[in-house]
Amino acid sequence: MTVSAALEAARRHGPDLVDLRRRLHRVPEVGLHLPETQAVVLEALAGLDLEVTTGAGLSSVVAVMRGRAPHSGERPVVLLRGDMDALPVAEEVDVPYRSERPGRMHACGHDLHVAGLVGAARVLAELRDELVGDVVLMFQPAEEGPGGAEPMIAEGVLEAAGRRVDAAYAVHVYAADHPRGTWFGRPGTLMAAADEVHVLVRGVGGHGSAPERTRDPVPVACEIVLALQTAVTRRFSVWDPVVLTVGRVAAGTKDNIIPDDAALEATLRTFSAEHRERAHAVVREVASGVAAAHGLSAEVTIAHGYPVTVNDDDEFAVARGVVVDLFGEQRWADMVNPEAGSEDMSFVLEQVPGAYLNVSACVHADHTLAADNHSPRAAFDDSVVPDVAAAMAEMALRRTRQLASG
Repeated sequence: MTVSAALEAARRHGPDLVDLRRRLHRVPEVGLHLPETQAVVLEALAGLDLEVTTGAGLSSVVAVMRGRAPHSGERPVVLLRGDMDALPVAEEVDVPYRSERPGRMHACGHDLHVAGLVGAARVLAELRDELVGDVVLMFQPAEEGPGGAEPMIAEGVLEAAGRRVDAAYAVHVYAADHPRGTWFGRPGTLMAAADEVHVLVRGVGGHGSAPERTRDPVPVACEIVLALQTAVTRRFSVWDPVVLTVGRVAAGTKDNIIPDDAALEATLRTFSAEHRERAHAVVREVASGVAAAHGLSAEVTIAHGYPVTVNDDDEFAVARGVVVDLFGEQRWADMVNPEAGSEDMSFVLEQVPGAYLNVSACVHADHTLAADNHSPRAAFDDSVVPDVAAAMAEMALRRTRQLASG
């Protein structure tokens, strides 16, 4: 088998995969329960001789493909993941296959991910005699929240082939940032952990004309906002940064009433497990300390979101090598810095060495002017879908051969 066999097969399936992507784009679903999307995926996988299971608590699909290439030892297992959910965004892109669900849109390109993973399954089915190990195809809901990777792990996706997955790969499309067809990524930290911070400053309300008779929580809340910004720039290294953005401040009902309390909500982004844990402690310390200095109290609640997304060095080298071999060095761009976005593939990569790559599906000649993912104007060129299918299939073929050879 040559490296180009996967790409040739993917391109033959290209028109059907693009049709599948556009069918999915018309019927976006949000969250953990995606019954229509799940049904489309099951239909698209029919006839491929797969061991298919669906989720008990979510609309996931897990399909195991058994390789046919001879191997005397335990067969390696590689996982390929594609997320399926859309966003609560009203589409403003004028295409014939635009969303038919008001207020919902595949604004992050997960419809391309599903079509790419289905394509990988079809390519692997054709090249099954060359597949040394087994492949777990992970079709996951709720990446945009509340998170589908964790419940799929709890339901056994990492052991779906009968033994633990050895390596895991995922690909994400972008609507902007790079010219169409450019692949990009980096080893190590790729994306940040994202946590939600809620601070309730408790005071004593009263009349706005007599603040001395109250414990006004409003200026204290404002001081906490500023103090937190100072803390993240003075308590943490710039080489392992912490980003905290207060997105909501709420207090009071009328201009001349001092309220009993004031609330803050913030997003906290960290790029290492160590600084994530430390940042939680610093946020609590600063909020409580500032409030106490004014005779008030602060209740701090931190809701854990997705952890840091970390690419294993060796698995990243495999994935990057596949892309360069298939498409040429000119279509690869190294990411200098991690992104402050987050991704629940991180839960898989916490347990299994793997790699997560990006590819641009930008439709505009000038990628710097294109609307980004999550925008109601985000547009994706689905001509990249066969490339995604070929790359994911080749990652599974190559990595199982390497693992089998020791």
